[in-house]
Amino acid sequence: MHQPGLVQADRSAAIRHTLALILVLNVIVVAVKLVVGIRTSNLTVIGATLESFLDAMNNVIAIVLVAVAAHGPDEGHPYGHDKFETMGAIAIVGFLSISCFELIRGGVARLLGANVTMGAGELPGVTEAVLLASTALVNVVVVWFERRRGRELASPLLLADAAHTAGDLLVTALAVASLIAVRVGVPWADPVLAIVVAMVIAWSGWRILRVTVPVLVDASGADPDIIRAAAVSVEGVRSAPHVRSRTNSSGLVFVDVTITVDGALPVAHAHELADAVEFAVSDMLGTADVTVHVEPVDATDGSAVTAARP
Repeated sequence: MHQPGLVQADRSAAIRHTLALILVLNVIVVAVKLVVGIRTSNLTVIGATLESFLDAMNNVIAIVLVAVAAHGPDEGHPYGHDKFETMGAIAIVGFLSISCFELIRGGVARLLGANVTMGAGELPGVTEAVLLASTALVNVVVVWFERRRGRELASPLLLADAAHTAGDLLVTALAVASLIAVRVGVPWADPVLAIVVAMVIAWSGWRILRVTVPVLVDASGADPDIIRAAAVSVEGVRSAPHVRSRTNSSGLVFVDVTITVDGALPVAHAHELADAVEFAVSDMLGTADVTVHVEPVDATDGSAVTAARP
């Protein structure tokens, strides 16, 4: 849920500010991992560096997309621009797919003994392991902060990015394990762990898709039976034969519902019933934009009342 009284412009600014802070932290993490990766030529560390670099790159893209999504409804986008934010989450999945492919390709190549274009590097030591482990502490702070702000601002983009960053914790742990394995004379552990890292990244992408795809394809935003029950609970509403709903990236549910009323009712009374249904449905769902269509029916047999045409 949004913070009380938080308008769209303020929400957008708050999300961008959060992303800017996280971008700074992610750049620090990338720099540390890059140094360790270059010194050791460890494939798992390179994979961890790539994922952190994608985190930073996604932050930059997200800041731009959130600015676009902040624009209110207009004639070209009557439901607002929130789906641009959802598209940002999909972009994260695209970058995850690239990193998965590269890690699997590099890992398999090393396992098969292929000539990988990567220097021999130095034998990893305690310094490299400690530097790499320190980035996990930064990731813990980022995940905690971004998840908290994502829930406060009802931002799927922040929550999706937090889920991706959470995967960095395991990836970093695997990278540290790879350094230790190489240090003690188990070089094959590096490509194996690199492939495991790729699987972790793929799982993070799947979790993001489960949340964002339903929004993009306009999946039902609420149980139609719940909406129907709220509508018919209003005295004077006979039925609610047609119900449609969808949701946007901010969690707002758009509802279209058709209600039947006594055809003999005055127009003003029918309008009051429509307003009452809007309130009842909104109250039931918590956050909703409800549109009600009134269908007059014959009071005796329940058939639709058709106006005579000239």
